[in-house]
Amino acid sequence: MSRIQSVLQALKGQGRKALIPYITAGDPHPDRTVELMHTLVEAGADIIELGVPFSDPMADGPVIQLACERALEHGTSLRQVLEMVKTFRSRDDKTAIVLMGYLNPIEAMGYEAFSDAAKAAGVDGVLTVDLPPEEAEDVAPLFAERGLDPIFLLAPTTTEDRIRAISQHSSGYIYYVSLKGVTGSAQLDVDDVAEKVSRIHALTSVPVGVGFGIRNAETAAAVGRVSDGVIVGSVLVDTIAKNQDDIEALKSSLVSLLKPMREALDELAS
Repeated sequence: MSRIQSVLQALKGQGRKALIPYITAGDPHPDRTVELMHTLVEAGADIIELGVPFSDPMADGPVIQLACERALEHGTSLRQVLEMVKTFRSRDDKTAIVLMGYLNPIEAMGYEAFSDAAKAAGVDGVLTVDLPPEEAEDVAPLFAERGLDPIFLLAPTTTEDRIRAISQHSSGYIYYVSLKGVTGSAQLDVDDVAEKVSRIHALTSVPVGVGFGIRNAETAAAVGRVSDGVIVGSVLVDTIAKNQDDIEALKSSLVSLLKPMREALDELAS
């Protein structure tokens, strides 16, 4: 059982939901990423999605696009991101880590070299936005051999047949994109999310994490009622952008955002 699966199983046994924050590695500076990861854990994170900066993040809106630009300006590479995870692991062997990004950096590094390095660093799962299951034949076996969970996306428009097909290739959790469009866009329709996630749960036993549009404790709790985990990204990355020159203010702001979400999710179990 992978670390992701263990974390989600333990939470389920407690009647609790996973809090899964996302930040972009190297933003606001590579020297700050590990420190911010520990801050996320202190605020209640169960799993961290760590974004690998990429020059053309087509699934992301302006907030995360700019975060990638800031990280790349500091020369943040995939190998550096793996070193960040390794450093994080020297203090934390419990929190699950998912690398989230695009295929090009992995392909450039080499599938086998990446899989070996990710496993050695302490990565638990990989979510490659532009790699559908049908095109993962070369890399999926390498992930499986090293205990890395392949995580795939579902959208509001995904058909039932495709939900079944994607779930057969997924482990750890499935990422349900609750909104049409890019990250940071539109307004969350909780009733629609509830209906769609219920349909997904009826078709797969793989846990479902919901992302896009979660900005505060209220929306986190609403989504937590119907999902296995709540994924929080753009609001955190925007906070990093606004506080990038003051690390203590930045950490305090991240805790102020995440801690109420953690508390709201835990109230669902009471």
